[in-house]
Amino acid sequence: MDHTESRDGTDEPTDDTRTTPAPASGSMPASGSTPAPASGSAPEHVPEPESAPTPGPTPAPGPTPESKSAPDPAPQPTPGPQPQPAPESAKKRRRPWVRRVRRAVLVLALVLIVPLVAVETALRVNYMGDPADGTYTRDRDAMWLGHAWVDGRKKDADVTALAGRLKDTGVRDLYVHTGPLEHDGTLPRSVYPRARWFIDAVHRELPGVRVQAFLGDVLANGGPEGLELSDAATRAEVVRSAGQVLDTGYEGVHLDLEPLHSGDGHYLDLLDDLRRLTKGRDAQLSVAAHQIDPLPHLHSVAGFVADHPKWWSQEFFGQVARRVDQIAVMSYDTARLFESTYGGYVAQQTSLALEVTPPTTHLLMGLPFYYESNPSHWGHAETVGAAVRGARLGLSRTDPDRELFGLAPYIDFAATETNWREFKDGWVR
Repeated sequence: MDHTESRDGTDEPTDDTRTTPAPASGSMPASGSTPAPASGSAPEHVPEPESAPTPGPTPAPGPTPESKSAPDPAPQPTPGPQPQPAPESAKKRRRPWVRRVRRAVLVLALVLIVPLVAVETALRVNYMGDPADGTYTRDRDAMWLGHAWVDGRKKDADVTALAGRLKDTGVRDLYVHTGPLEHDGTLPRSVYPRARWFIDAVHRELPGVRVQAFLGDVLANGGPEGLELSDAATRAEVVRSAGQVLDTGYEGVHLDLEPLHSGDGHYLDLLDDLRRLTKGRDAQLSVAAHQIDPLPHLHSVAGFVADHPKWWSQEFFGQVARRVDQIAVMSYDTARLFESTYGGYVAQQTSLALEVTPPTTHLLMGLPFYYESNPSHWGHAETVGAAVRGARLGLSRTDPDRELFGLAPYIDFAATETNWREFKDGWVR
């Protein structure tokens, strides 16, 4: 979640980037000119001297009969400067190179544009139709909250206002940002001094709603610094930090580590360790999940080109889903340009996730409760209304009776009245 608050909730605002060839320097004698002496001939326009023969080649002594009977060849005109290569010649030399470039550009355009048009068309078609009756909230929704709820900036009146927002909705889990984790996996208690107050206030104002500690960090594979999952000691510290927040009173641990490569076995090991901890405490283990390949093996291409994987394989998504109680898909920041294609994308993601999420795991689809306009997120296209309708379509087509299914708005402090209205009108009813 790298927008609005760098995915970690810490940047929340406080309340209070041819040449033309040169003519030959001479011309051939014109026909009908006065014949020159046998020793040579002269051009017509040059007068021939009367007292002296026209200069020419000196005859060799003792001419043979042949030389007497046949005149010496006429002198050839002095050659002029040779013309430079004509542009046509240059063009001919360049044409193979130009043709190769043009061909490469055309091939590249076809490789990029044709699949893109095909995908966009398929997503638009995927958004067509009507959701099935009954595909509304199951009262198992969740919401991501910013860090201000646990660092001292929020007051009792803020919790009351939040309770008013969530009343009569299906939100039953709150993922409140309590980190970020240090790169070694530790979590200073000083970053969440008001966590106990917030947990108690939610239980008072919103009975039956669980509060989970949203813990996240940047992984080292996304840059020169970050949390290194391959280090066993670091993973052990993450588990210890999870136990630390459960001791504080949280009813679950919500993990968001990015960017996470598909197939990362160290991540699966971490989830196994965390699951043993949370089950022993009767607490929830939930994760924020990358999107699933919309095209086969797209995660491999993205990882090779950018080293910042946006997608997981469907197989890896299923491996993660089987290790947790809840899995929430970050189904936003999709770079879709139109509401219809964004909604079709969410419908596709919902179906792909449902296919590999066991019925005992609670699946949630993320909603963009914020507005941005940039190449990864076009606010006019990624609307809450389109996401809600897309999720309902995917649910209708894949598993309309799935009970452990919900939606999860991201994030509270950036939400607009339009976001709330579209969520309630399209999903809560």
